[in-house]
Amino acid sequence: MTRMPNPFNQYGGAGGQPLQYESTADTVTLAQFFNTVYAWMASGLALTAVVAWWVFTQRSVMMSIFQPGMLLVLFLIELGLVWTISGAIQKINSTLATVLFLVYSAINGLTLSAIFMVYTPASLASTFAVTAGAFGAMSVYGFVTKRDLTSLGSMLFMALIGLILASLVNLFWANPVLYWLISYVGVLIFVGLTAYDTQKLRYIAMQVGSDREMANRMAIYGALNLYLDFINLFILLLRIMGKRR
Repeated sequence: MTRMPNPFNQYGGAGGQPLQYESTADTVTLAQFFNTVYAWMASGLALTAVVAWWVFTQRSVMMSIFQPGMLLVLFLIELGLVWTISGAIQKINSTLATVLFLVYSAINGLTLSAIFMVYTPASLASTFAVTAGAFGAMSVYGFVTKRDLTSLGSMLFMALIGLILASLVNLFWANPVLYWLISYVGVLIFVGLTAYDTQKLRYIAMQVGSDREMANRMAIYGALNLYLDFINLFILLLRIMGKRR
């Protein structure tokens, strides 16, 4: 359950300093920004799916990946990429940010390839459809709602920390009741975070305005944020809905 650290404080810059951009943006600017965000998010998801399927078809590759040491290395690389993109998004250029995002998506495909061994293709497809529907509905809500979701986002982030700790405990405890509780609560958390992150990105789009380079950087930041929401939501729903082989 990886999450991006937020480099903004109340939609300001890193360290609480406000971004030095216009606070208004027309409809065209917002549309262009979100089209870029969703396009890169979809590209990341597609790359993850392709890599995961390819690894599944290459049993020797899969066996080499799913070794305790290798999985730990991949997990640390993923964390490093997420934190690097977030922490340096206002410093690196958009091209480098894009490359790092695609590398992360590909590595995530390596670690997610196991789902093709565990779940049937039909349940993977149906769960993906449900995830896409729930994600789309909450993203639209986050974009159009007039309610400030900042406080909700803070509560959800704290709940997510608790969920991660509970998941770590259950790795050793293996309690089935806690397993299902984590799954259902996790779905609620990431549904809420989808709305919160979308609203946050709308505000960022208004700040960056017509600065195309900064808008492209923030679009990659947003794509990774929403990608993580989608992937985590998909995995949690798969635990609930998925039919095992």
